[in-house]
Amino acid sequence: MERISFREAAERIRRGEVGVVPTDTLYGIVASALDRDAVERVYRVRGRDEGKPCIVLLSDTTDLGRFGIDPDDMSRSRLAEAWPGAVSVILPCSDSRWKHLHRGTGTIAFRVPEDPALHDFLVSAGPIIAPSANPSGLPPATTADEAEAYFGEDIDFLVDGGTLRNAPSTIARLEGGRWTVLRQGAIHVD
Repeated sequence: MERISFREAAERIRRGEVGVVPTDTLYGIVASALDRDAVERVYRVRGRDEGKPCIVLLSDTTDLGRFGIDPDDMSRSRLAEAWPGAVSVILPCSDSRWKHLHRGTGTIAFRVPEDPALHDFLVSAGPIIAPSANPSGLPPATTADEAEAYFGEDIDFLVDGGTLRNAPSTIARLEGGRWTVLRQGAIHVD
């Protein structure tokens, strides 16, 4: 495992590698959402419950189309209010091509981060999964050193973003333009 820049990390994500990067909320263990093998590797390395979907980070709302999601006008308006920002929005996605993401739930949570460096990374890397950087059951890493201690050689790279002690994202379901908040986090939605 080596420490690299966001720019190099984007290249390595496109090659199917797994790493840890600072997100807009916490450090995340990341892989391309489009690469089934890389996603499964994150589940193994993190010890994540196989039935629990990961949040997918996008560079822009238009990336939803890559997953066959076309929100209605009311929902699109609500997404524009929440994004970019620390709101992870659960949307219907039952397409079997994305089963490695929705894990049979028929939904995927998406977020469009506001952080400029992370946004540029996502433009280059494409959509990524980014569960918090910690083995299941342990507290999230707040520094690159903590993430390295958790994962060591089980990951390919690490981007050091200093100390992160932000609140996790708010998680909300969006149906028919209406929010149902499942976890109140960094941003309030109603």
